[in-house]
Amino acid sequence: GFYANLLLTQTPEHILTQTNNKTEILCELKKEHTGVYWYRWSQERQHFEFLVFSNTLGKATYGTNVSQDKFRVHEQRSHSSYSLHISQLHPSDNGTYYCSVSQSSQLLLGSGTWLIVADALPLPPKTTQTPLPKKPVPWITKSRAASRKAPCSPLVWIPLAAGVLLLLLGLVPTAHRLHRLRRRLWLRIHGQ
Repeated sequence: GFYANLLLTQTPEHILTQTNNKTEILCELKKEHTGVYWYRWSQERQHFEFLVFSNTLGKATYGTNVSQDKFRVHEQRSHSSYSLHISQLHPSDNGTYYCSVSQSSQLLLGSGTWLIVADALPLPPKTTQTPLPKKPVPWITKSRAASRKAPCSPLVWIPLAAGVLLLLLGLVPTAHRLHRLRRRLWLRIHGQ
C-alpha cells in the first residue's frame, strides 16, 4: 500500500506556471534507501502514473511512454535529496507529483506537489495605486517577517489554487465551442 510518512520531505506544495516553462520538485530523505520513485496522479484522467525511478548510482528507469528529455532526476548531497526536473511544461502535465521510497515492502509517499500549467497566468485585477502607509502594519511583526516560513498558509493557497484550476477548467469548453463555431463559419464561407 501507499503510506504518507515523515521520512520524506517534499517541496514545494504547489506550483503554478506557464506552458513551455520548466520546474523542479525537491524530495529530501531521512533514511537509507535504494533510490527514489516519482509518480503523478492525474485528476482529469483519474490515473496514477509511474514516471521514473532513480537509484543511488544515478541510473534512471523510466515508465512506459515517459519522455527522458522531459523528466530528469538530479541527486544532491550524497543520496539525501533528489530533485525532479520537468521541462517543456504543457497543461497535460497538470497533476499531483509524489516522490516515494520503498521501505520493507511498502511504498512510502511524500506529501505531494500540485502542479498547474496554464497557457497564460491570470493577471491581478487593476486597482488605483494607493500610497503605502508610513507606519508598518501592526500584524506584520519583525519575528514573523524574519521567519523563514512562507507568509501564506495552505489554508490560503489551496482554495486559491483550486479557484484558479476551476477557472481554467471552465474556460476549456468555451474555447472548444469557439473553435467549433469558427471552423463551422470557415467551412460555410470557404465551402461555397
